[in-house]
Amino acid sequence: MKELAARCGIFCAECEHNINLKCPGCKKCEGRVFWGHCPVAQCSIFKELKDCSECAEFPCDLLKSFAFDKDQGDQGQRIKNLVEWKKIGFDQWLAKKK
Repeated sequence: MKELAARCGIFCAECEHNINLKCPGCKKCEGRVFWGHCPVAQCSIFKELKDCSECAEFPCDLLKSFAFDKDQGDQGQRIKNLVEWKKIGFDQWLAKKK
């Protein structure tokens, strides 16, 4: 399940694209997701970060633009996920989800 935690904080296991399109998540496909190259993932990869929460600029304008996008955003849930992953650890967060 860890591979289904996107660099931007989306939990791909809950994403309709993962379910409907069998998208493997950005970690497995190195930021080349079903719709193209994800600039958020590419930034994280370039900076050699596990996810955006490790970045000194977190949450940056690029991440916010995706999180609050009118059509595809999640009203900042991915940012909230990253904050919680950093605070309690992904494994504990995942255990709470189950």
